[in-house]
Amino acid sequence: MKCAVISFTEAGEKLAKTISQWIPNTDIYSNRGYPAGVKSEISAIFEEYKRIVFVSAVGIAVRLIAPYIKDKTRDPAVVAVDDLGRYAISLLSGHIGGANDLACEIAEAIGAQAVITTASEARGIEAVDMFAQRCGLVIENMEDAKTITSIMVNGGTLRLISEINQQINYPRISETEYDGCLYITSRTAISCDKPYCVLRPKNLTVGVGCRKGKSKEEILYAINTVFKENDLSIKSIDCIASIDIKKEEQGLIQACEELGCNFKTFSKEQINSVQKRFAGSSFVKGAVGVDCVCEPCAYLASGEIIVGKRSLDGVTVSVGRKGYD
Repeated sequence: MKCAVISFTEAGEKLAKTISQWIPNTDIYSNRGYPAGVKSEISAIFEEYKRIVFVSAVGIAVRLIAPYIKDKTRDPAVVAVDDLGRYAISLLSGHIGGANDLACEIAEAIGAQAVITTASEARGIEAVDMFAQRCGLVIENMEDAKTITSIMVNGGTLRLISEINQQINYPRISETEYDGCLYITSRTAISCDKPYCVLRPKNLTVGVGCRKGKSKEEILYAINTVFKENDLSIKSIDCIASIDIKKEEQGLIQACEELGCNFKTFSKEQINSVQKRFAGSSFVKGAVGVDCVCEPCAYLASGEIIVGKRSLDGVTVSVGRKGYD
């Protein structure tokens, strides 16, 4: 992950060089070489880098980044270090962006004190967004995550409903008396009379068979239809799986890009090893050399089928679910 270290004084520039020796993939920016000063580069730096360190007063850093702040799911990690190297202050995107961790890295490297002001860290609890990041979960709604974290910070009790074996680092969990709920589920239908947040595990695999030349739109329509029919969230898709002769099929590749998921393919031999579990088709056998595609591929990618084959205009879809330890 690229890091920019920005300084404005001679002492700051020396410290920036020291930081760059400890933090990998770091570029240094100072007033040298910029006729308008390094301040003229802040917009480009904010867009290009995921980690930004200001060797400056906090006020300078705040004023320079203020026009470019969007939201905590997209903003880079920003840390401010005074040019004497006494403090490394997590300034922006402490959780998801990783500024808290970056501040600690820098503090250890230069012998400074890390300053972390996020409420959950101060109380020794795991905020919802940090839990989601640790477990590879997708936050359905960031405002809901803030609400549940606020309940935790204020000492409230949570109910945890999960289809995976993961626990948030928070001591007050109850099935009976609670102030809010945390759902970890691939299901879309949720009913709760208390504040709640939904986290999506990436535990679903989608087996797809299709005629040659099927478009991204046709494939996505088929997948979305099956997911809506079966109360499943698209955000929980880990991968689309198909037979290896489809590895260059543009509709499948583009569908994966649209969904932000992986594309896995399996050989005829791999499919043949499990296809007796599923109903076959002589037409499919003649076309691709195996009796069926979508169900064996979903199974091979997951180990469990939760939705059997569904055919929609030349696209077949099946859904598998991965187990979690």
